Amino acid sequence: MEVVLASSSLDGGIGCWDLHTGAEQLRYKSCSSPSHGLVAVGPRFIASSQLREPSATSGSVLFWSWSKPQVEVKSFPAEPIKPLASNHLGTFIAGGALSGDIYLWEVETGRLLKKWHAHLGAVTCLVFSEDDSLLVSGSRDGTVRVWSLFMIFDEFRGQLANNLYEYSFSGHTLCVTDVVIGNGGCNAIIVSASEDKTCKVWSLSRGTLLRNIVFPSHIDSIALDPAEHVFYAGSRDGKIFIAALSTESVASNNCGMHIIGSFSNQSKTVTCLAYSMSGNLLISGSEDGMVRVWDARTRTNVRVFKHAKGPVNNILVVRRENSSNHISSNVQTSSRKQGANLPPPLEKYANSIHEDSDMNTTITLGGDRSSVDLSYLSSHVISNYVKELQHQGSAAASEMETEKLKHDYQRAMQMANQWKKMYENLNKFCVKELLDGSQARTLDENHN
Repeated sequence: MEVVLASSSLDGGIGCWDLHTGAEQLRYKSCSSPSHGLVAVGPRFIASSQLREPSATSGSVLFWSWSKPQVEVKSFPAEPIKPLASNHLGTFIAGGALSGDIYLWEVETGRLLKKWHAHLGAVTCLVFSEDDSLLVSGSRDGTVRVWSLFMIFDEFRGQLANNLYEYSFSGHTLCVTDVVIGNGGCNAIIVSASEDKTCKVWSLSRGTLLRNIVFPSHIDSIALDPAEHVFYAGSRDGKIFIAALSTESVASNNCGMHIIGSFSNQSKTVTCLAYSMSGNLLISGSEDGMVRVWDARTRTNVRVFKHAKGPVNNILVVRRENSSNHISSNVQTSSRKQGANLPPPLEKYANSIHEDSDMNTTITLGGDRSSVDLSYLSSHVISNYVKELQHQGSAAASEMETEKLKHDYQRAMQMANQWKKMYENLNKFCVKELLDGSQARTLDENHN
């Protein structure tokens, strides 16, 4: 079953509907989420950051199990968290802070694995790549940055590098409102939206701007067509624009260039977008509190859901399956005895859990992917995960590493050629000096 989740900045809870029948499912209570602050953590949990006021100096992260409407785990990070992102298996959760820092936690133990300063301004959006080796962040300072988990957790390389990020895209002049990443590992494209009324398409392999699209209104949300021929942009004038994608480097500042259409039946801001490949459906959330389902081919509205309260600012499309397909029998038995197998609260500071308090829990968090048994070791989980990704040869990381090696090889060859030329010049000079000295001695002997 494919469901739509929607939340609001007001305390309207989290609405849940069957995408294809329209039937309302369980409504989750007590949620006031900021934009990009709602995430499905694997197939077992829902998590949301909480900011009661935009200028709040503290906040929380809440967890719900799918089967109960009440909040079951409350976490209080060291500072307010706005955007959240989870890797596909639901083993890690990343949070972006108002200070510009990014936090990365292990879900099963709640351990804070890493924290680093990512942007000068507040982090506004976060997304993992399809292979989970890269994390892309957008900020209020207008930058979009790409982070490799290999670099983040490799302290030796991190000390040698000038920057921890792989790329820093700084083409936007105002706050970044949304970021999406396509398929293809390091050959993927990144599309970013900003309050400067532009969406920019970036090449992950080249690290360059491919396309700049100027819109007649502010864009707050974007969604990629799975085939990546077009992307959809939700605007503050209530329209959903369709923009053409291309790998060609065609940057233009002409308003309307590359916009091939638009559709809407509303006048309020389109605050969030999501795409379902099942039936080619586009789902939009709006400031008017409505969730609309669109047929992407015909651009017609096929279904409408009403959120309980306030403007909708987050939309998720999640495929739910029976828990028996995801949770091993021993965990099910434990769950029946002790309730849902929920994670502990997220740590406020790093290393606040004693190293000897390792816990081993085998569960499956497969999502849409094939189920994989994972053994969580709280003190070594991230290093093992990175080693596994490296062993499997993550396309993004491998190709980036290859490019770096090529660059290093070229520099080494240039230095070798320079040394070779210097050696040849020195050799010629020495030979010349020896010959000149020999000739001078011969002339002296003949003269005497």
